[in-house]
Order: sequence, then structure tokens, then C-alpha cells
Amino acid sequence: MTSPAPRAPKRARGDLFSPQCPTRRLLDRIGTKWTSMAVKVLAEAFPGEVRFAELQRRMAGVSQKMLSVTLQGLTRDGLVSRRVEPTVPPRVHYRLTELGLSLEAPLAMVRNWAEEHMAEIDRANELSGEHSAND
Repeated sequence: MTSPAPRAPKRARGDLFSPQCPTRRLLDRIGTKWTSMAVKVLAEAFPGEVRFAELQRRMAGVSQKMLSVTLQGLTRDGLVSRRVEPTVPPRVHYRLTELGLSLEAPLAMVRNWAEEHMAEIDRANELSGEHSAND
């Protein structure tokens, strides 16, 4: 009889309120509009891939450099996988990993909240601006 395979040690949960906690850096990366948009586009294609040019086309306003930096970070974090076809020029494809797909639902909730409440936020900003001018 063989013994069960050893389990990988469970990592400690982060503490957002600790200044040394890497959770803060992760939230900085996943909390951007470009990350949220990239994850949405890739989630819609899951389990398929999306080429770089198609991502840029679907994410109106993103520069090539900003999209590249965003995708590099998502790839480094294990949220996105990258595949390069050795053509001239190379064709680069991206897809969400299972971990990346697990991020779509929470980001979708934040995107939906923002879309639903944008008018209220705009009104509050306008009122705040009026009060600031009168102070």
C-alpha cells in the first residue's frame, strides 16, 4: 500500500492592513481599469485565446505600451498565459488561466457597481466642486 502524496503547504493568508504585505501590491495590479478590461475580454473568450491586436482593439483607449505592461504583469502573476507563434511578425496570443478566470467574477461585480453608480458619483463630485469653490 502506498502512502498518499504529500500536500503542498497552504500559504498564509495576506493582511491588507500590514504595510509589508504583498496583498497591497497585488491589489494595485488587479485594481486598474486596464486589468479589469483585459480580464473581461479574455474571460469572454475562455477557454480560447485572444491575439494582442484584438485585445487592443476591444480595449478602446489603451496604448500598446500600457497593454503590454498590463499583460506582462498578469502573465507574471499566473493569471494569463501567453503563446507566441514563430511567424514574421510573431503572433502573440493570450488566454486566462484558471486562476485568472476566478478573478473575473469579483472584477465583474466592481465593474457593474461602477456602471450603476457613476451618475451618483458624478453628482457628488459636482457638489464637492461647488463647495470647494465657495470655501
